[in-house]
Amino acid sequence: MNSLENAVDVATEGMYVILGASGNTGSIIADTLLSRHKKVRVVGRDAGRLQRFVRQGAEAFAANVSDAAALTKAFRGALTAYLLLPPITSREDQERESDAIAKAVTEAGLRYAVYLSSYGAQVPEGTGPVAGLHSSEQKLNAISGLNVLHLRAAYFMENNLAAIGMIQGMGIFGHALRPDLELPMAATRDVGDYAARRLLDLDFSGKQTRELLGERDLSMTEVTAAIARGIGKPDLRYVQLPYDQVQQVLEQMGMTPKKAAVYIEMFKAINTGVLVPEEPRSRENTTPTSFEAFVQDVFAPAYRGTAAAARG
Repeated sequence: MNSLENAVDVATEGMYVILGASGNTGSIIADTLLSRHKKVRVVGRDAGRLQRFVRQGAEAFAANVSDAAALTKAFRGALTAYLLLPPITSREDQERESDAIAKAVTEAGLRYAVYLSSYGAQVPEGTGPVAGLHSSEQKLNAISGLNVLHLRAAYFMENNLAAIGMIQGMGIFGHALRPDLELPMAATRDVGDYAARRLLDLDFSGKQTRELLGERDLSMTEVTAAIARGIGKPDLRYVQLPYDQVQQVLEQMGMTPKKAAVYIEMFKAINTGVLVPEEPRSRENTTPTSFEAFVQDVFAPAYRGTAAAARG
């Protein structure tokens, strides 16, 4: 039996630690591991949101991702962990959080990790929040003895849920992205499923990356057409908005000007072809959920729920 097989054998008895366990991908991973009767430690800022996993047999650990000492305790005794940065407030916060994660991984002696990154993370700067993920990848790659798999996920289909208010209030889908630009979009459930599988198999060694590019590339015009069919609004159209107008919309949604500006930088990087995948599309990096299935299962129910709440 080789050393990798030995590691997998040990993993069946070891602890799995999940950062961001109440989030879109983390919850999928935690549920999958618990359904396999694994020992799972779920980590999040809000202990209350972790209780549904505790009821399934998980151990809850309340910690802030910027707290290296707390994360070291969370990782101690674990063989493998799912790592991610929370939604950003600023690049400074991203650096502080990735510093804390890297320090905790080192001090706890963690041997295996799957890290949620993004397509385009090969680019060191000028890509908004993705540049922070590049930096975090580099910090994890510098840790001797850590086997890490960076999952460079496509643009999340769930990002389009932010348009529900605009569709209902203005009858359009407006965004900064070019209408004709095709980009990879993935459902978060597929990313969570893939991460869970790799955590269970521990079939990676050294420092590796894997892009997850969704079922196919889509333009915002195609996205809007699929949403229009799914919610029964055939006249819905996509409108590319100026960057300053999108900045204002993001601030109205509650973002600080600094955080909104980071996202504007990402949209510019997508539009100009700076933020692109490295890998050609293949069977290995293509995920199963189509955008049409996402609209049916996630977007349309959310749209109808928001409309019902507004009426109520």
